[in-house]
Amino acid sequence: MRFLFGIIVGVLLTIGAAYVFDSTHKGEGPDGAAERTMVNWDVVQNELKSLSTNIHQGWDHLTGHKDG
Repeated sequence: MRFLFGIIVGVLLTIGAAYVFDSTHKGEGPDGAAERTMVNWDVVQNELKSLSTNIHQGWDHLTGHKDG
């Protein structure tokens, strides 16, 4: 149980560190205009939304619920 908890905490810390780095890091170039982030957060948001939808549909299929 401690091992699983440690893995979950490690993943959350890694994602949190990447987010903090991206939100505080200045862009490259002389004026910092060419902002390059470590993670494309728009893609992450879309993938999480897709994953959530797929899990919901799978659960509905397993439990026999139908939409509409």
